Amino acid sequence: MGILASIFTWWNGATIGTSLLTRRHGREVGRDEAGNVYFVHRKDPRRRWVIYQGSNDASRTPPQWQSWLRGQIEDVPDKSLPPRRPFEKPGRPNLSGTGETYRPSGSLSRGGKRAAATGDYQAWTPD
Repeated sequence: MGILASIFTWWNGATIGTSLLTRRHGREVGRDEAGNVYFVHRKDPRRRWVIYQGSNDASRTPPQWQSWLRGQIEDVPDKSLPPRRPFEKPGRPNLSGTGETYRPSGSLSRGGKRAAATGDYQAWTPD
């Protein structure tokens, strides 16, 4: 898209203004496995932000870094949280609007066929 897109469109990544202010006022504290870069303000450590690798989508931030961004943990997740356990699955971004969207049985996108009623339902009526 070029230079115009980086000036005016925030949804495709950080704008030029954000990049300049980040270099001037921010200090990099870490990166996650998706390539997102996390910053803290040089003078006010309570101000934290992320520069996304790719499109700006908050669901692409891992839960550990979400807790750091919201101030629930003081230090970066690598230092303050225990390592990931073997049974924990990695975080996934929001899949709405993609081919991997969850479609339960009976939804219109899966053909709209629901299971037949079993007769165990009794409608509630007020007294």
